[in-house]
Amino acid sequence: MSEDQEAQDDELLALASIYDEEEFRRAETGREGEIHLCLKLPPDFKLLVNGEKCMEYEVSFLPPLILSFELPTDYPSSSAPVFMLSSKWLSRLQLTALCKRLDELWEENQGSVVLFTWIQFLKEEALDFLGLHSPLEILSRGGGGELGGASAGLPHPVKRGEGAGGDKRRPTEADPRAVLEVDPRADLLPQLLDFDEAQRQKVFDSRLFCCSICFLEKLGSSCMLFKECQHVYCKACMKEYFEIQIRDGKVQCLNCPEPKCTSVATPSQVKLLVGEDEFARYDRLLLQLSLDLMADVVYCPRNTCCAPVMLEPDATMGLCPSCRYAFCTLCKRAYHGLSHCLPTVDELQSLQEEYVSGSEEEKRFLEQRYGKQVIHRAVEESFSRKWLEENCKNCPRCGTHIQKTQGCNKMTCTSCRQHFCWICLAPLSRVNPYSHFNNPNMPCFNQLFLGVGEEDELWSDEDE
Repeated sequence: MSEDQEAQDDELLALASIYDEEEFRRAETGREGEIHLCLKLPPDFKLLVNGEKCMEYEVSFLPPLILSFELPTDYPSSSAPVFMLSSKWLSRLQLTALCKRLDELWEENQGSVVLFTWIQFLKEEALDFLGLHSPLEILSRGGGGELGGASAGLPHPVKRGEGAGGDKRRPTEADPRAVLEVDPRADLLPQLLDFDEAQRQKVFDSRLFCCSICFLEKLGSSCMLFKECQHVYCKACMKEYFEIQIRDGKVQCLNCPEPKCTSVATPSQVKLLVGEDEFARYDRLLLQLSLDLMADVVYCPRNTCCAPVMLEPDATMGLCPSCRYAFCTLCKRAYHGLSHCLPTVDELQSLQEEYVSGSEEEKRFLEQRYGKQVIHRAVEESFSRKWLEENCKNCPRCGTHIQKTQGCNKMTCTSCRQHFCWICLAPLSRVNPYSHFNNPNMPCFNQLFLGVGEEDELWSDEDE
């Protein structure tokens, strides 16, 4: 085996031991390969979107540069590796500048293996070499996102042109080895954010976390992260917690279990943990809760329907789109046109309290809904009922309201002439009604004149 072949084998073997299969891919036959290089971003690196609205997005990862290579037979003694450099988010002019820098590094290290040197440069120095710093500007055009600055719609390649091969001029022609992987007219921002989210999840899945509920350490792939507060719990505990809340109908309470924390789980997180039936119930209750908060939405009053109905502004008629039932939005009965709503017995009982304690606006609404006469009659009846409850008792035989103004506790109903005890409302004998008060075994013994003033002691209903 020649020295070149031996050096190539050693270099490829070393790269395979340093990088995993996602980063370094070597062809099964021949001396070709592909290296995916995620550039090292500084902390709090941001993308700045300029368009109708200026917005910032913090990212930790950008899509990788891809270095495809083929090793000639006389590498590294004479020839450099044949390579192509491609990216989704750098312009061809920027990639051209990087290609020229790789050529320079080969010239500096000719006769030695150079792939690892290229990789280190691209991963750790490429951003500084191109003059790209946070925030990285993105222009939004027609709903799409482009990295802004150059005429190609991407960042200016190299502001300090002397870094590229000693030439103080920027590259003006694209190197054929520089390849742009996406259509420059494509919406770039979602691709960058999606890649960043996927890489963050990958890092999270590989870390160990202690669940604050069961206090067991588990990999992130078995845990759930609340994105707002960054609290982490294992999926088993959160699954049980979510299912209990959904079963109890508390879909608005699927928040972080940490005390006083207001972070809420997203529907996608809930769907990944609970079963199909539980998620269907969660989805239905969440929709119903949202509709309940909308002032222009009511439900069809028919028990067999209950479909949501959108209302026109200031309208009192609702028309169910499902069963075509026309109803009054105030009383929920069949639509009655301009006629006032007819209150039920239960509504009449509470109408007086609602009217008396209401504001002027609430009183006007009740008068428009039921009519002034109905309101005033309800108020009068309520006051009468209250007075009767406080001052009268009912005859044990016919139920007539009886008021006691004076005299002893033996009463006679003015309607059915039944004798009864005012204290315990027990019916009394017509022959000897006073025996009830003279019998030691009765609870009202010697209480004929209980509660009677001195001036009334000689009075009884018979005297009246």
